[in-house]
Amino acid sequence: MKIGLYFGSFNPIHIGHCIIAQHMATHTDLDQVWLVVSPQNPFKPAAGLLNEYDRLHLVKLAIAGVDKLKASDIEFHLPRPSFTIDTLTYLKEKFPNHNFSIIMGSDGLKNITKWKNAATLMAEHDLYVYPRPGFDIKSDLPASIHKVSAPLLEISATSIRNMVKAGKDIRFLVPDAVKEEIEKNRYFL
Repeated sequence: MKIGLYFGSFNPIHIGHCIIAQHMATHTDLDQVWLVVSPQNPFKPAAGLLNEYDRLHLVKLAIAGVDKLKASDIEFHLPRPSFTIDTLTYLKEKFPNHNFSIIMGSDGLKNITKWKNAATLMAEHDLYVYPRPGFDIKSDLPASIHKVSAPLLEISATSIRNMVKAGKDIRFLVPDAVKEEIEKNRYFL
């Protein structure tokens, strides 16, 4: 099975994440998309992150009932911070019959050379890259990098957290079940 790994803090997951995941699952050759909740991104501070299990729960709520999407806590069981190459090595050992690819925005592709073992990662795994504002995708890419024309939405988890803190309505920015859970648990206040 060909699995696309969509890594993120998902702090919180929002409609933009859901649209990208579903688009990749239905408009590429991927059989499934796993939304991998990262406990700690090596390029971002851990301060301000909602508990990883709460973020995982929100992802599960957001994608409930969507067959080709799956929430993953795989990085919860690995050393921190999480490095993509280490996660992929672990997944290949745990699921030898699966072929793992990475889903990322064009902003991530621009910085991929800073990733741990970036050359190995790109040599051994396909990358599915969607556009992000301000980060063009070159046309002369290696065959392992697939440019995917996905919907562009300028929604950020940071702005959603700020809206929650300010008492603003986040309806239509996050799935309804996620909105209800954030409000019920007073997340991000």
